[in-house]
Amino acid sequence: MAIQATFIADPVLISSPSRISIRGWEQRIGSFVLKTRPGHLRLSNGGGVRARASLNADLKAVGIPHQWYNVVADLSVKPPPPLHPKTFEPVKPEDLSPLFPDELIKQEASTDKFIDIPEEVLDIYSLWRPTPLIRAKRLEKLLDTPARIYYKYEGGSPAGSHKPNTAVPQVFYNAQQGIKNVVTETGAGQWGSSLAFACSLFGLDCEVWQVRASYDQKPYRRLMMETWGAKVHPSPSSITETGRRILQMDPSSPGSLGIAISEAVEVAAKNADTKYCLGSVLNHVLLHQTVIGEECIKQMEAIGETPDVIIGCTGGGSNFAGLSFPFIREKLDGKINPVIKAVEPAACPSLTKGVYAYDYGDTAGMTPLMKMHTLGHDFIPDPIHAGGLRYHGMAPLISHVYELGFMEAMAIPQIECFRGAIQFARSEGLIPAPEPTHAIAATIREALHCKETGEAKVILMAMCGHGHFDLKSYEKYLQGKMVDLSFDEEKIRASMDKVPQVTRN
Repeated sequence: MAIQATFIADPVLISSPSRISIRGWEQRIGSFVLKTRPGHLRLSNGGGVRARASLNADLKAVGIPHQWYNVVADLSVKPPPPLHPKTFEPVKPEDLSPLFPDELIKQEASTDKFIDIPEEVLDIYSLWRPTPLIRAKRLEKLLDTPARIYYKYEGGSPAGSHKPNTAVPQVFYNAQQGIKNVVTETGAGQWGSSLAFACSLFGLDCEVWQVRASYDQKPYRRLMMETWGAKVHPSPSSITETGRRILQMDPSSPGSLGIAISEAVEVAAKNADTKYCLGSVLNHVLLHQTVIGEECIKQMEAIGETPDVIIGCTGGGSNFAGLSFPFIREKLDGKINPVIKAVEPAACPSLTKGVYAYDYGDTAGMTPLMKMHTLGHDFIPDPIHAGGLRYHGMAPLISHVYELGFMEAMAIPQIECFRGAIQFARSEGLIPAPEPTHAIAATIREALHCKETGEAKVILMAMCGHGHFDLKSYEKYLQGKMVDLSFDEEKIRASMDKVPQVTRN
């Protein structure tokens, strides 16, 4: 059955505002599923070119993947195992059961190449997926570059970022196991709002510890979480032993993701009806985010483009992994050979300045030890505006891939990032969250280098969320009050002294 629709569109832009749909129709092709809810087959309005689009011809480009991709399966050198925080022996499934439901524990240790996405999760994904792949033509023109810049935009989800890609399956698996309450931490609030959104759909109670600096900077993120029914505490809080201990040492502590994780884990460990959810870092979280890259590969194939450079911001690393890991698979298969770059804040440079070592994922030392690039588990970075990137360590799987040489890393200070964000907003129209401004700044550097060399590279960038609740940050920049905060070498040395000494073959 051939079905065609005619509309004004730029045919090189895949999956943006214009829509066509046929109700009650569904088809699978390969590892993709297309359902006919509004928004599944979309082409971006952009060039004023009249195009005729065949539904059958575009299935592969816009379908929602029905499997997550696990990069561990394709790595000849497997990542080091997480260790028990007391015995320093590899963790067993029963060690993790107080925190996570059984299915997520299986996924965390899985070496299967693909893992099926449950139908219930696919149905919720269809509220905003597939997400747009957009060519930034106006930014290219502004920079006068021969490079072609594309960005994969995740800001159209209900929470405004990529985070629901993992929040929905995490809450689904908890609900399946009969769990009634989940707890978590959040920095900028994108993860906390995503988890609150998912809990509202499955009827679970949600409690969030938000890093104090972000809690104060971003009140509307807190209100988002509360609107979806979550209870939100500034971290460090007086509710937990960890929080009280930190406040006793520093009553004005700005908090950190490590502290907030400790508080949430403490509550989960003490209550049998409560599990913990994490928005980044762990293998199963990165796994869920690979829907981004799987979609993007098909979208780029549909327009006949191959990325020469792939760029994403990194804090814990989930959005970067979500875009890059499927492309790393293609790279390992010899199909493509892009340069893959992770961009982090200069004030919290775990990949570029951290040590690759076993360390705790939280400040109090309650979580398993993970081998990762770390600044030390009690390192508290300065309160930069990209709250989601203020984590002391990098995801173990990204750290491992970095050690294997499959990617590069760089750190950029926040003024340059916001300068790039303003250029992007005034040319492309979208106001980015502070986190992806790091990817934008690196993309601008790359595009200007292409201007110097004359190379017409294809640059693919991860645009992980919008900045509609981060306008205080933009106000600081526009008023000339933003300053570049950098890490303190002495503070890092003091923090690294507390990293446990673990030696394994």
